[in-house]
Amino acid sequence: MQLDQTDFKILQTLQTEGRISNQELADKVHLSPSSCLRRVRMLEDAGVIQQYCAVLNPEQLGLEVDAFVQVTMRRDVEKWHENFSRALQAWPEVVGSYIITGDANYLLRVRARNLKHYSHFVLERLYKTEGVLDIRSNIVLQTLKDTHQIDVSLFQGVQGN
Repeated sequence: MQLDQTDFKILQTLQTEGRISNQELADKVHLSPSSCLRRVRMLEDAGVIQQYCAVLNPEQLGLEVDAFVQVTMRRDVEKWHENFSRALQAWPEVVGSYIITGDANYLLRVRARNLKHYSHFVLERLYKTEGVLDIRSNIVLQTLKDTHQIDVSLFQGVQGN
């Protein structure tokens, strides 16, 4: 799909103002409402826009601990990747999971109410998962930047614009 400057404006606006009406969006990107809606539907259908969501403030909801956890697996355990991938889907504390390069196999982002809750998660879930060899935790002391927004300047060059 070839995106143009208007598509980039739509994407940038929707990332910061997800509840904007189609009329307001059309005004901001200088399109008619029907043309704007057609472009948004096209971006959704093409998978450029994956979903819409509300971004919650974890601290306001009582989740005091934010941790990044590196998990290294034993390779001698049969289906270690499939088993671990399946297990982490059921853990609500895991809000992000990634296969990574380096010494560890996975990087998890874990949210917990407090250190007791986090400790329970590590000891009763992570360590008890078959194939887990090593766990390295990094507790976040202060968040400097955390966003799901992607600045359109990152991919405008890729599109040839």
